[in-house]
Amino acid sequence: MSFLFLFLLSFSSLLPPSSPLPFPYNTSFHIDCGGLTPSTDPYNFSWLPDNFFTGGSTAVVSEPLHFHIQHEKTLRYFPFSAGKKNCYNIPLPPGRYFIRTFTVYDNYDGKSHSPSFDASVEGTLVFSWRSPWPENLARDGAYSDLFAFVKDGQLDFCFYSIATDPPVIGSLEVVQIDPLSYNSAETSDNFILVNYGRLSPGSPQWGPGFTSDPDPFGRSWQSDSDYRTANSESARFITTKEKITGTGQAPNYFPMKLYQSAVTIDGDLEYELAVDAKLDYLVWFHFAEIDSTVKKAGERVFDVLVNEKNVSRVDIYKEVGSFAAYILNYTAKNLSSSVLNVKLVPVVGAPSISGLENYAMVPADFSTVPEQVIAMRALKDSLRVPDRMGWNGDPCAPTDWVAWEGVTCHANKNGTGLVITQIDLGSQGLKGYISDQISLLSNLINLNLSTNYLEGTLPIGLGQKSLARLDLSNNQFSGSIPESLTSSNLQLVRLSNNLLEGQVPEELYSVGVHGGTIDLSGNKDLCGVPPLPDCPLFWENGRLSKGGKIAIGISCFLFVSVVLLVVYIFCIRRGKNDYDFGLPSDLMSLAAKRNRYQRQKSLMHLEMESQHAKGLSSRPLNPH
Repeated sequence: MSFLFLFLLSFSSLLPPSSPLPFPYNTSFHIDCGGLTPSTDPYNFSWLPDNFFTGGSTAVVSEPLHFHIQHEKTLRYFPFSAGKKNCYNIPLPPGRYFIRTFTVYDNYDGKSHSPSFDASVEGTLVFSWRSPWPENLARDGAYSDLFAFVKDGQLDFCFYSIATDPPVIGSLEVVQIDPLSYNSAETSDNFILVNYGRLSPGSPQWGPGFTSDPDPFGRSWQSDSDYRTANSESARFITTKEKITGTGQAPNYFPMKLYQSAVTIDGDLEYELAVDAKLDYLVWFHFAEIDSTVKKAGERVFDVLVNEKNVSRVDIYKEVGSFAAYILNYTAKNLSSSVLNVKLVPVVGAPSISGLENYAMVPADFSTVPEQVIAMRALKDSLRVPDRMGWNGDPCAPTDWVAWEGVTCHANKNGTGLVITQIDLGSQGLKGYISDQISLLSNLINLNLSTNYLEGTLPIGLGQKSLARLDLSNNQFSGSIPESLTSSNLQLVRLSNNLLEGQVPEELYSVGVHGGTIDLSGNKDLCGVPPLPDCPLFWENGRLSKGGKIAIGISCFLFVSVVLLVVYIFCIRRGKNDYDFGLPSDLMSLAAKRNRYQRQKSLMHLEMESQHAKGLSSRPLNPH
């Protein structure tokens, strides 16, 4: 039976010999999970006390003397009471990071039951632990590492409880690395590279955290002896103290020590690496010709086979000469077995290799669209969602896990992210208010916050067009019903038993008329629709209506006009005539008429007196 394998092959030699540039990235965190004080390990690494966690408790392993480094003796565990999902949320500049964890159980809780749980990075499932662990693993613990991109300024490293088991972690290390490392330009930032074997011949595990040997990425290298097949037991080792050129160069900054040793054999050199056949794998080979007896090209030539597929013929001296690093890498797809077989087959001389890396290419899972993450985090704070509900990390991712408790998610229309379609938090004892950021949940269909202790006003942004069911009954919401609710496609509205007031929008009330359900009972200050009382003429939705505002405006206009008229008459006009020292024209006309009358009266009086005088002189004297 034949199987199809697709290998994307690329070859590269490092830069010409030169002095390596200083490592340009300085962001790193070494967190002693469960640790209470800062510490420095034997290799001069500084460790922070436990920080950036969302919940959980601290503990110490049952046999502290079994561990030689402080950060391996303490741990943080997340009991079921802290919720099914808990995280470390570490603020980081956007970029690519090397992330390493130490996980240990060592019967810290005295229950002799190693826990089952999953771990995710940036919303993508990367590690799974299932009970019972192998005995040596439970007692000694294990290091795991990967490379991942952080795009939003915060690393979310999260744990998800299986059944009621509490996840555990002993330490968490984060080191910023070159974003172009490990062919990211070709593989894109849509993959997380999970270490399935980073091998160096001969020597025991070395690198930061295990020896004083430097590696700017923080990588550690383990002996290849456990991965060589029985046919390769006769392999022998070559070492040198000579300087190896082409090491420590961007973007991968491989350490010189890696190329100062090699393994060789007279015959086939074969490795078997455990893999998950559902994934693709990025494999890197490291070579250096450190055998001084090889003087020219063609003296050591061998083929590299993967699962019996010849992917390259290698002549190290021909490619880079002696004492120089040479690298090839390829991607293997469509695997059909849980074992990846790597074989070096001699053509001329004996094959030789200095290092081997094997990374599972885990596709980055869908994540919640950024604006809805903002909205959900705001709601978590405003609603005071309790820790037991596990509202940590990405609301919807990983898709293998259940979303935040009470939250339902779906892929968006263009298939690029996840959106929230339902929030069901009825009878959860919530105390708080609804954040204005809820307006960012543009795909929300069902919102149920009934029977809690929520208060405050209903936000103006509540009433997305997608909203079909709204139940806020049995709370303490106050204020008016926002007009924005009339723009949604509501089929059910329950706002009963709150402290709402003002006029009910007619469009909202029509939900019941068109076959939907609406319940506004228990709000004594609502008005405007049957069976509620009529609203005051000039009062609407807890404030002046439009008509009331117009009436007040007209009244104010008339009042001001009258005041201005009075001021004009009694102040401005009177003041003007007073200063002219003259009578108004109408008063002057009246005075003229009066003067003419007085003159006529005087003339008549004089004429009568004259006639009277004449009469007296013509009469005879009266004798006595």
